[in-house]
Amino acid sequence: MNTVVDKKSGANESLLVRGYEVVIGFETHAQLSTQSKIFSRAPTAFGAEPNTQACAVDLALPGTLPVMNKGAVERAIELGLALGSHIAPRSIFARKNYFYPDLPKGYQISQFEIPVVQGGSVEFYLGDEKKSVRLVRAHLEEDAGKSLHEDFIGQTGIDLNRAGTPLLEIVTEPDMRSTAEAVAYAKELHKIVTWIGICDGNMQEGSFRCDANVSVRKPGEPLGTRREIKNLNSFKFMQQAIDFEIRWQIEEIEDGRAIQQATVLFNPDTGETRAMRSKEDAADYRYFPDPDLPPLVIAPEWVERVRASMTELPRVMAARFCADYGLSDYDATALTQSREVASYFEAAAKACGQPKLVGNWIMGEISRRLNAAESDISACPVSAVQLAQLVGRIQDGTISNNAAKQVMDALWTDPQAQVDAVIEAKGLKQMNDTGALEKIVDAVLAANPKNVDEFRAGNAKALNALVGQIMKGSQGKANPQQVNDLLKQKLAG
Repeated sequence: MNTVVDKKSGANESLLVRGYEVVIGFETHAQLSTQSKIFSRAPTAFGAEPNTQACAVDLALPGTLPVMNKGAVERAIELGLALGSHIAPRSIFARKNYFYPDLPKGYQISQFEIPVVQGGSVEFYLGDEKKSVRLVRAHLEEDAGKSLHEDFIGQTGIDLNRAGTPLLEIVTEPDMRSTAEAVAYAKELHKIVTWIGICDGNMQEGSFRCDANVSVRKPGEPLGTRREIKNLNSFKFMQQAIDFEIRWQIEEIEDGRAIQQATVLFNPDTGETRAMRSKEDAADYRYFPDPDLPPLVIAPEWVERVRASMTELPRVMAARFCADYGLSDYDATALTQSREVASYFEAAAKACGQPKLVGNWIMGEISRRLNAAESDISACPVSAVQLAQLVGRIQDGTISNNAAKQVMDALWTDPQAQVDAVIEAKGLKQMNDTGALEKIVDAVLAANPKNVDEFRAGNAKALNALVGQIMKGSQGKANPQQVNDLLKQKLAG
């Protein structure tokens, strides 16, 4: 998609697509990591045979009553604390009325007027620019069942295993102005909910499902009519779906057609969105307080107990990395993309005392290799201790950066290999003997008088040619810094 940046006065920038401003908001359903459902004791494990994890409460049999799951409430509190939100001391549950075959009660128990989590924000980097998306709310609700179409010819099967699964629906303001910003927000939210452990984040299993509300408008005009793209279950499809929807809406407007509010689905096979139904408003659901559930009361003491039990948050850890290890905000944020990466970095940094070099290797060479293998840090064959040893040998001058990459190759292939043994076996030690190096330098200077004259005449590039010849003469083992220092010293004479 061709975009141009139209820089407005002030701090904000507006990304325009063919002269239109894109407006995006998100509704994300995070499945909470409780062992049982939100209003019953039925299990929530994924992959069970259809209808084997639905009890009488989930099936809405007569006489059954919902009972609130304390663990689900505590996970909602954790998210609110992580995002700087207000935790409502009193919130209520409502019945959201609609008919669908996989909704046994004919309504969904959710929160409407007074949600448990209110306000807050999600902060992240887009490139090197810090962004912030405001949250409207996060409310507790139960999931519906699942309709199965693929295995039944002319019929639909109903699996109620998911019915009653605890969800936290996280709703943003329409603050995002590009697909890249929307995907970056979703990735950051995914990082937070998995970091604090309230959701396993498995998008393929439906544990983290995003709905994107997309509209376009000319700058300065009121908000356009939005269309909601439902159930985006990968960041790749999210980007494709939003990009297509933006183009489609602009083309509709430019062809003189009005955008109709609708719920749409994305087809990854065609790369297109298609309307599923007209979008409902709150009035269509006829919300009213659920008479079977009392108000949810959260005392300040409960909030503080949850706060005291929480792990160190990503933004807090990033700030500590800046203070303790002298990292930049950008590097600290990159190294706290997951708890696993942060732990790996900190273990290596403490072991060798070179946090900046360790961070560079993790964000550079190690990330490149893991990305190529479509793996994450948990699959890294090089341990934090091995990386620390490798960085230590660079720092003490034993090997060069280029030689270190050869050592990394060996470690990646054989995780049992030892750094020093690889250096010795491959003959990668740098030449740190000044006398031996000086002989090579003198020989190169004598053989390349033209380069010497050019450098002394002010051509700085001539020095690089001399350095290259010296490195070649030392079979790549000369210490580059020593080579530069010795060359400049002799050329100045």
